[in-house]
Order: sequence, then structure tokens, then C-alpha cells
Amino acid sequence: MNSNRLELCGQVSRAPKTVTGINGVPHSFFLLEHRSTQQEAGLNRPVYCKIQVVLSGEGSQSLLSYLQPGSNIKAAGFLAWQQGRNGQSRLVLHADLIEPIC
Repeated sequence: MNSNRLELCGQVSRAPKTVTGINGVPHSFFLLEHRSTQQEAGLNRPVYCKIQVVLSGEGSQSLLSYLQPGSNIKAAGFLAWQQGRNGQSRLVLHADLIEPIC
């Protein structure tokens, strides 16, 4: 079971925040908000979700120019379960691709 890939289009709802890990690797976090209508059981269903996206590494920092609040983007990468310091857990998209959408 190696397949773990997600591609999601949406709007940046919070500007990125960048922190440097203890190993010196920069990690940028932002929220992506998705709204669409999808087909399910032959019916149209409105869909809404919000997910935290993480960009890690020096090479990915050039993608931050696309990430202004309100920007429409496509993000792709793998999903991982992350537990915060407050003990709450959530699903996070670790992106390796960010593209602007007009």
C-alpha cells in the first residue's frame, strides 16, 4: 500500500507562516479552502472542506509567492496525520506542487 496522493483546488484562506525546524529545514503552513459540487449516487452534492497545507524545504519556498489570501491555487502532495501541541489531531496535506489558477 504505497499510494498516497491528493490534488485539491481551492482558495488560500490564511497567509503562510514559516518556521524553521530543529534540523534547519523551513516549513511553511497555510489553510486551503475548497468549495465545489460533486456527483454522488447520481446527485449533485455541495462540498466544502478546509485543510492545512505544509510546504517543506528550501526549494519549495519559491512557491510562497502564489500564496496570498484569496489566491486560487491547485495543491498536490501526500496526506499525513499530524498531532498538535494541544493534543488535537488533523489531516494535513504535505504539498510538493503549488500552481496558480486563474
